[in-house]
Amino acid sequence: MVLRICKYGEKVLREKAQPVVCVTDDLRRLADDMVETMHQAKGVGLAAEQVGRLERLCVIDIPGGCEDEADELFNAPIPMPLKLFNPEIIAQEGSQKDKEGCLSFPNVGGSLVRAAQVTCQYLDEVNRPQMITARGFLARALQHEIDHLNGILYIDHLSAVERLSFAPKLKKLAKANGGVR
Repeated sequence: MVLRICKYGEKVLREKAQPVVCVTDDLRRLADDMVETMHQAKGVGLAAEQVGRLERLCVIDIPGGCEDEADELFNAPIPMPLKLFNPEIIAQEGSQKDKEGCLSFPNVGGSLVRAAQVTCQYLDEVNRPQMITARGFLARALQHEIDHLNGILYIDHLSAVERLSFAPKLKKLAKANGGVR
């Protein structure tokens, strides 16, 4: 089932997700619905807050060909789509700067610096602890979605100059969606 994506200005986007005690059938269905919603919106990641939920859950699906060859080879063993319950970044290294966007911020995108490689631990759909190390675009997506789970939005990472350039769009978007920034 396709879910409604919350937009900038809605309070839920600034709330911190609550850990999942146990992955249940209901949470597995929610993860499946989130994947369907993300695909329909042509996104690569979606956090529970973006669909109005506060469970610590995000989904990611990086299509083939979106990364440079070295990063794609490095990330190849990681099955897509990823459904991560209680994800936490436990290590990061290097840096990368690239353009980033978000389904909760239509028509707003900016460049920001994130770690080039991250190691993430999480629970999978059958409550097994997992750990992955990712580089490039997948590393960026993991950081972006886990930030969402902590109530942090990608615009919080933009430079002051870039954020100022988006101020009119952000103000209009916030006003249309409840006014919370």
